[in-house]
Amino acid sequence: MQRRRTRLEFVCRGWKPCLVCGDVEGKFDVLFNRIRAIQKKSGDFDLLLCVGNFFGSTPDAEWEEYKTGIKKAPIQTYVLGANNQETVKYFQEADGCELAENITYLGRKGIFTGSSGLQIVYLSGTESLNEPVPGYSFSPKDVSSLKTMLCSTSQFKGIDILLTSPWPKYVGNFGNSSGEVDTKKCGSALISSLATGLKPRYHFAALEKSYYERLPYRNHVVLQENAQHATRFIALANVGNPEKKKYLYAFSIVPMKLMDAAELVKQPPDVTENPYRKSGKEASLGKEIPAPEEESACQFFFDLNEKQGRKRSSMGRESKASPHAKQPRKPPQPPGPCWFCLASPEVEKHLVVNVGTHCYLALAKGGLSDDHVLILPIGHYQSVVELSAEVVEEVEKYKDTLKCFFKSKGKRCVLFERNYKSHHLQLQVIPVPLSCCATDDIKDAFITQAQEQQIELLEIPEHSDIKQIAQPGAAYFYVEFDTGEKLFHRIKKNFPLQFGREVLASEAILNIPNKSDWRQCQISKEEEETLARRFRKDFEPFDFTLDD
Repeated sequence: MQRRRTRLEFVCRGWKPCLVCGDVEGKFDVLFNRIRAIQKKSGDFDLLLCVGNFFGSTPDAEWEEYKTGIKKAPIQTYVLGANNQETVKYFQEADGCELAENITYLGRKGIFTGSSGLQIVYLSGTESLNEPVPGYSFSPKDVSSLKTMLCSTSQFKGIDILLTSPWPKYVGNFGNSSGEVDTKKCGSALISSLATGLKPRYHFAALEKSYYERLPYRNHVVLQENAQHATRFIALANVGNPEKKKYLYAFSIVPMKLMDAAELVKQPPDVTENPYRKSGKEASLGKEIPAPEEESACQFFFDLNEKQGRKRSSMGRESKASPHAKQPRKPPQPPGPCWFCLASPEVEKHLVVNVGTHCYLALAKGGLSDDHVLILPIGHYQSVVELSAEVVEEVEKYKDTLKCFFKSKGKRCVLFERNYKSHHLQLQVIPVPLSCCATDDIKDAFITQAQEQQIELLEIPEHSDIKQIAQPGAAYFYVEFDTGEKLFHRIKKNFPLQFGREVLASEAILNIPNKSDWRQCQISKEEEETLARRFRKDFEPFDFTLDD
């Protein structure tokens, strides 16, 4: 059966071009009437991406007509968030939402990925180095977290499109004139750093009320590094400006993952040096950007120091090894701080309940039950599909052991992973009392709630590997039952972050709907320590890491 293609997927395949727009500033009729005229003349475009100020200081009467459905955008439109305090009120949800029919707010920051591989990275707001960060700004840690999400894999080569509102500082270096905009004074150094790290093929920005299509620039050093694709930076003017500066840009793009390597790295004849590369005082980006701290909304924290009754070696067993024994390979490390890497100094340190050679167990903070646990890799892996063979083997060992452990307590367990808006693999394991419901009831509850939220959950063969279905970097959700059956959803854009919890907390299963959000389930540190000690003691007879 052929899967229905989304609008984004059409763009990914280059079947239709898309449009990018500069500051709309509330001139919705001017913009959409212009697009109607263009489409009437040139044919349909797949979508419109808006950078800069989407809302203006004008009265809301015009917007109300779109918000209430009296008027409708003639094209699927995706917009960035606020750049000033005045317009923060329009963007209430940090993770993005529908503002009106055919008009969607992307969110504060993230990745918009098509099934064919096209990657659009977006960052809303203006630069702020102050704490707390205003609701219309981004910080150094926002920039670093985006780079960490994408650049931490060895396969990373760049992205297709980067959307920001501010220009990157110094973008005019080594390039054609940027007109009245002084790129050594205007723009954001953080955006320059982001563009340097992500290596977009196209980078769009606005806010300066000026059109500037910079000459393409290299992402490699000639004769010192392997050739890489070039980047095109395009800044767009404001809609309906009296000088008739260009505010709409049309282009077609084939995802870099689908391109022949030689074709991808072919250098345009007018390519220049990278404007952000340090070359004397002019191109210097100044002080290095601080390493990020993870967002405060992280759900799970781990104890790295509390003694667990035995001295363990790095192999996760009782310490008996010879001092000359071969040391295990060092696990992958994150490029910046990570809340979930076992050696991270950033985390709270009291909920680790078991440590193996490649993985460890931790109680969930704000868990659905007292024995809701996580299986996590010790090294930095984003998802199950990126795990090395030896880590996969130990994950499976933990899964089998936990099934036996919970069965001894009259429970079956449900496992799920959400590889979306997360940086480190968290395989959640939630026990469900056998008296609550059968496995088929749990499976039906997931399918029913998915259908209600228009989420396509596909059943995959019992012994199939997620790696056969999802590619590294792809966003997905999957749930696994005690029978070995699995349901899988490929995430194309938005996905409810609490979906797995909501289903399990529902009346059909655990009947604790008030616990669907982990933030409403937090208890004191003393209570968490008590639960962790209890779990360690109960789990000890099943602990395979203690075997000689």
